[in-house]
Amino acid sequence: MQPPQTASDPDTPVPGVTGSLPDGSVVDIHVSTEPGGVRRVASISPADEASFRRPGWLDLRGHVLLPPAAEPHAHLDKALSWSELSPPTGDLVDAIATWRAGSVRLDAESFRTRALRATSAMLRNGITAVRTHADILTHDDPLRAVRTLVEVRDSLRGLMDIQVTVLASPLTPTRHIEAALDAGADLLGGAPHIADDPRAELTRLLDLAEARELGVDLHVDEFLDGDHLTIEAFADRVADWPSERIRTAGHCCRLDTLPGPDLQRVAGALARAGVSVIALPVTNLYLQGRHGASAGRRGITPIGVLRDHGVRVAGGADNIRDPFNPVGRADPLETAALLITAAHQEPAIALSLVTGEARAVLGLEPAGPVVGARADLLAVRGTDLVDVIAAAPADRVVVVNGRPVAHTETTHWTTFPEITLPASPVPFLVGMER
Repeated sequence: MQPPQTASDPDTPVPGVTGSLPDGSVVDIHVSTEPGGVRRVASISPADEASFRRPGWLDLRGHVLLPPAAEPHAHLDKALSWSELSPPTGDLVDAIATWRAGSVRLDAESFRTRALRATSAMLRNGITAVRTHADILTHDDPLRAVRTLVEVRDSLRGLMDIQVTVLASPLTPTRHIEAALDAGADLLGGAPHIADDPRAELTRLLDLAEARELGVDLHVDEFLDGDHLTIEAFADRVADWPSERIRTAGHCCRLDTLPGPDLQRVAGALARAGVSVIALPVTNLYLQGRHGASAGRRGITPIGVLRDHGVRVAGGADNIRDPFNPVGRADPLETAALLITAAHQEPAIALSLVTGEARAVLGLEPAGPVVGARADLLAVRGTDLVDVIAAAPADRVVVVNGRPVAHTETTHWTTFPEITLPASPVPFLVGMER
């Protein structure tokens, strides 16, 4: 089956979609176009066979219709570099050392090719918005990763919303951070907890963000055992920022090993300051808990406690097959499954953490099968929410602004006793050539 429309076909939106909501109801989702070309969900009604006959209508019976996913914490400059760098298995310190040494060999074309491969896989799997960190490198031409990801962001505009966050290390000269921001990055980031003086590094980064009136997305307290805690100082510093300015903390592993009263205090401070937290199960499961007093602990930030205090939490995948994590499928359903099994989240909550909550952390408007929302959808073949998270089939259709932009359909056979299968659904696009 050929794709119904291409990403370069913006003037042929679908009039609507038929499929199942997570509660099992089969519905028609009607799409309208606003002035300016934004397409929204106009209405949702019980499925009517007359809809299927309309030219261009998407018939996705047999698929569950979900909001589009967002990846709130990616490293597209590092993505898919495992095979190029051949890193040893290790913890965060080992991964950082491998990346700093190996990135010397990676040119702009490597960054571009791997970033486009990763974003293509993300879109195919239903991710329509990404916030990526971009390292300021420690050798000649330190901005080449930043420049390349800015180019990728611009080339995918209208198809995928990408935000580029400068990732400064404590060794990065301030002039290089400023140059990276001048090169077109959207946000300022860093990792104060790995500095010799974490408070001083936090102050340096936040001073610069305030001077430029920029939002920040910091790697925060990515460790389990230690006597310093930067997240509380972060919350205190940004508590008076304008409400619309982004302030995000990624990882926050140390919160998982804080004593209960301390955790309650920090969670309250984060809520009052409007700091969003991003849980990153796959990479933190891989890197954390290898050594020290907390060996065996897994380092996923305490999502339930944070949410109970009113902190906005999202779930992300972090690394995709690079020195920080040898696995990862660029699949939001992989992250959702880990949030269920490793972080003890209910399936509906886990799904929200990689869809609506992740979009909110990125500052994006709601999207998905809700009246008034932007007409972006992720349709996954399956029967209900648990089925699609558990099986994570590749069979998916992705809709961005009312038009299909990705379609994956698989075939299979197996030697097995004959069973009666339900009839195949009608072609998923009616009224257009296949």
